[in-house]
Amino acid sequence: MILIALAGFAAGAINALVGSGTLVTFPTLVALGYPPVTATMSNAVGLVAGSVSGTWGYRAELSGQWDRLRWQIPASLAGAVVGAFLLLHLPEKVFADIVPVLLILALVLVVVGPRIQTWTAKRAEAQGRSAEHTTAARMAVLVLGTFAVGVYGGYFTAAQGILLVGVMGVLLPESVQRMNAAKNLLTLVVNFVAALAYSIVAEGRISWLVAALIGASSLVGGIIGARYGRRLSPKALRGTIVVVGLIGLYRLLAVA
Repeated sequence: MILIALAGFAAGAINALVGSGTLVTFPTLVALGYPPVTATMSNAVGLVAGSVSGTWGYRAELSGQWDRLRWQIPASLAGAVVGAFLLLHLPEKVFADIVPVLLILALVLVVVGPRIQTWTAKRAEAQGRSAEHTTAARMAVLVLGTFAVGVYGGYFTAAQGILLVGVMGVLLPESVQRMNAAKNLLTLVVNFVAALAYSIVAEGRISWLVAALIGASSLVGGIIGARYGRRLSPKALRGTIVVVGLIGLYRLLAVA
């Protein structure tokens, strides 16, 4: 119980700061003998509390993003429904095999995102329009990308935050802290939908003790992660995302 609570605390803080906290809790539960699907579902239910506190901690950075989020939130919602359905009907190995590839892609996007944003801003200036303007085509790609990450998050949850920051970093003229705030909200939507679906359809496969332990500890972790994460510089935050992502990639490959 102590190990699960510590893992939940770490996951809540990491999710608020970076994303991919599931890469702490999921291996912990499997190592303690819980079946993978039970670990996935129990973890998803528990981490909703941490997602709430992390989102609340970044609420100030959400200001001014609602014109875009009103399109992204439904995309995350729909993707989470599809992902939860897939988890309940497909072998876990189907998505687990491509998780490392997606994580590598996300980390590359996080690293090159600033360069792409700079290039986009120069191109927009040359065309006589504001660099802050998000074109309809870019918005459509963003919504589709948000939906795809929602599907992934509804199925496996691990590292969906890194994937979201990577996608938004390429497409949006936003600071990394504001993207992190949007990421927290969108992953909250995905985690809530997935947890609700698991609770309704597969209640007997959830360990409610594990979910309660992770919920309580991740709630505290999310508050602390948001408090200190908002103080990090953009370079430090990106560096933290990359380091955590590489650790998660190593753990995924080691398990495989």
